Amino acid sequence: MNTFRLTRRSALCLGAAFPAASMLPLAARAQAAWPTKSIRLVVPFAPGGSSEIVARSTASEMTKLLGQSVYVDNKPGGAGNVAMGEVARAEDQHTMVLGHIGTIAVNPFIFDKLPYDPAKAFRPISLLAKVPTLYVVRPDLPARNLTEFIALAKAKPGTLNYGSAGNGSAGHLAFEYLKMVSNTFLLHVPYRGTGPQLTDLMGGRVDAAAVGAPAVMQFIKSGKLRCIATGSSQRLAQLPDVPTVAEQGFPGFEMTQWYGLLAPASLPQAHADKLSAAAARAVKEPASLKVMESEAAQPIGSTAAEFARFIESEQQRWKPVVARAKIKPD
Repeated sequence: MNTFRLTRRSALCLGAAFPAASMLPLAARAQAAWPTKSIRLVVPFAPGGSSEIVARSTASEMTKLLGQSVYVDNKPGGAGNVAMGEVARAEDQHTMVLGHIGTIAVNPFIFDKLPYDPAKAFRPISLLAKVPTLYVVRPDLPARNLTEFIALAKAKPGTLNYGSAGNGSAGHLAFEYLKMVSNTFLLHVPYRGTGPQLTDLMGGRVDAAAVGAPAVMQFIKSGKLRCIATGSSQRLAQLPDVPTVAEQGFPGFEMTQWYGLLAPASLPQAHADKLSAAAARAVKEPASLKVMESEAAQPIGSTAAEFARFIESEQQRWKPVVARAKIKPD
């Protein structure tokens, strides 16, 4: 009968093998346990806009799905570049940023130098939502629809103005796009965020604006603002009596904002995959759906690969528009 004899050599081999083997389940458990603390979702804009509604509804549901708090941190400034640059350099593995048509698809063509590389600094996580742009005016402006507004602008070139959340913002692009197709001239008044812009619009200090639906729907319904057109391809269920820009003489016109999650490129792929799955599910949860759909936002919840392809297509779309409108930073 053979007996097992533990020699010094075999003991050393076993001693070397066991720690390595025991590390595998520990590593797996650590991977599964991520995130290990609260996740900061940086929003590159001031509170009060469409970004706030999309970010907070998504963060609330991701908190439930991930088992750690996901909280919103507004960091406006520099057309979103301040926040984007900060997140690009973040190495704590618990920071995300709300990507946007302006910061990802437009700023690369406006600024000669950015504090981040939009192609290399981030991992796309998920396209969260698309938001139709609404063209609104102060309620005492003598224009009931887009046709009358354009006629007024052409009758008095340069006397009407429009506000935006800042140079290169989605609202800036949307109005420049409208000016381009309608051959009108209005003065641009940039603000530091959607909130301050809307305050002055409702106060009568500016005449018009192009704003994401979630940020202005309540003001339209209460009569504090008048919607003269929607940038969507079809009329919105929430505003069935408001025709689209396309219906009012500009076939094919469409202007939609969008928001998606990005993480620093240094985030491990496994963590990014976990965020992507949670984000895609979060925007489809009943509570999130209720918030977004009530504000005319369209939940998407894409995969990371789908979002990456979408970003590339948006950059190709807006590069010639920026060049033609000669949009420059402040």
